[in-house]
Amino acid sequence: MTQTRIPSAIDAVAEAHVDGSLALSPSLALYLGLDGATGFDDYSPAGLAAKNDLTVATLARLAEAERTADFVDDVDLVTLDAMRERLGVDRERYEAGLDHSSLNVIASPLQEIRDAFDLLPTETSENWATVDTTLAAVPNSLAGYQESLRLAQSGGQVAARVQIEKVAQQAEDLSQPGSSFDTLVEGATAAPGDLRRRLSTHAEAARESFAQLAEFLRAELLPGAPENEACGREAYALHSRSFLGASVDFDETYAWGLEELARIDAEQRAVAATINPDADLFEVMDQLNKDPQRTLHGTQALRDWMQEVADEAISELGRSHFDIPEPVRTIECMIAPSTTGGIYYTGPTDDFSRPGRMWWSVPEGVTEFATWQEKTTVYHEGVPGHHLQVGQATYVSDTLNRWRRLMCWVSGHGEGWALYAERLMADLGYLDDPADYLGMLDSQRLRAARVVLDIGFHLGLEAPESLGGGIWNREKAWQFLTDNVAMDRSFLAFELDRYLGWPGQAPSYKIGQRLWEQFRDEAKAEQGTDFDLKAFHTKALGLGSVGLDTLGRAMKR
Repeated sequence: MTQTRIPSAIDAVAEAHVDGSLALSPSLALYLGLDGATGFDDYSPAGLAAKNDLTVATLARLAEAERTADFVDDVDLVTLDAMRERLGVDRERYEAGLDHSSLNVIASPLQEIRDAFDLLPTETSENWATVDTTLAAVPNSLAGYQESLRLAQSGGQVAARVQIEKVAQQAEDLSQPGSSFDTLVEGATAAPGDLRRRLSTHAEAARESFAQLAEFLRAELLPGAPENEACGREAYALHSRSFLGASVDFDETYAWGLEELARIDAEQRAVAATINPDADLFEVMDQLNKDPQRTLHGTQALRDWMQEVADEAISELGRSHFDIPEPVRTIECMIAPSTTGGIYYTGPTDDFSRPGRMWWSVPEGVTEFATWQEKTTVYHEGVPGHHLQVGQATYVSDTLNRWRRLMCWVSGHGEGWALYAERLMADLGYLDDPADYLGMLDSQRLRAARVVLDIGFHLGLEAPESLGGGIWNREKAWQFLTDNVAMDRSFLAFELDRYLGWPGQAPSYKIGQRLWEQFRDEAKAEQGTDFDLKAFHTKALGLGSVGLDTLGRAMKR
């Protein structure tokens, strides 16, 4: 009989941090699907200071709890390691002013506010009342955001011109009649008349607040914005640790990225030759894109196909390769209301009343989708990727505190696992079709290219000879992407903006995969014939998402 773990004093500190964070961050409560959650964070300097104060206080409480504890078990050791690493990075980011100056095309307050509405249920009048109070909070939240951007500007911290221009355009798009806010409230047919009128009023106010943000960005921030988008080595080191939970040698990693890209290219060409020996790699890819048997028409067909592939993976892998708890066996595949081109996952609520969801944000005008490229994407976002990883951590509530289950997310751990999962599916025989296997390699190639581009660009390293050498710039970066990535140019253009405005995030996928594979191979070498891959995965996923240095220490303990 398994004994239930009794929560410790260290768990209590972690739980208190969650409560404090929820009080300061309504958007976190919305993301977690908590009842009564409305509104958005206070992005003003005062709001950011309050979050930092909580961080500092929690670190002090952790030290006191460890000092006075009679016993610290393995779960506590990981919690201490993970919280100190994560909260330590948070404090450094705050002190460096990165929170105040946050502005990019994919992951800054504008997008957080916009995307939160995708998660709000709209089935009942009570749901629509929550949507209404959330809409009503948008203007104050955006006003606070502008205060912080002004403060950062006064200290010389301003995003690059290109990022400001594109975020201003995003804000303007949200301000227009017929934007996603109007589309949202048009669906409130089940709400009473007075509530529908309030929804319309608050949607209009939200649109107006985004118009004001667009004007502020263009009139106040843009005139003094730098042209150079590279953040430099010192800032990059902090960004990278934020996304990896580990420190790496950037020069060695850059060289490894180039080598990995060459290795994948060679394997892709060999696979392409088995499909059509008379065509070049990119010609084969173009032929696959035009293959009617591998083409989906329309977003409904895309959603249905995603769901079918995801459900099949859960059924097949749950029989032998992974222990998949019953609540985790449900995933919903969704077409996102936004049109950014991103593909992403949102986790389940703590009680699984809202399941994990895979979202595809399809750009306007894109109506055809190639299954050979995207089957590996479903494995990345679903099972054995993010859905299994996040769902498993959510499920073990008898072992992990809420901070470990719900709040701690490290990109290198999460995205590294998802990329590891793509490769694993090939190793397990689920990508034996040469075209699907080529799609997996294409995904791996993209992530290797990101390592090279992101580190090379932001650190000002020497560009490859294929680009003419010299220091990386936006033009070289675009040529590098178009030379190496088989992706629709509308997607690829957004990808480039994302990399240049969000330093360190894009490489975390491939670097994370490299570290996951390193930890696995180290365990295999140490345990020899006793090594059990399923047991390794179970132990690792049971830890939740933690920094990669924390993961490595935990797996060796």
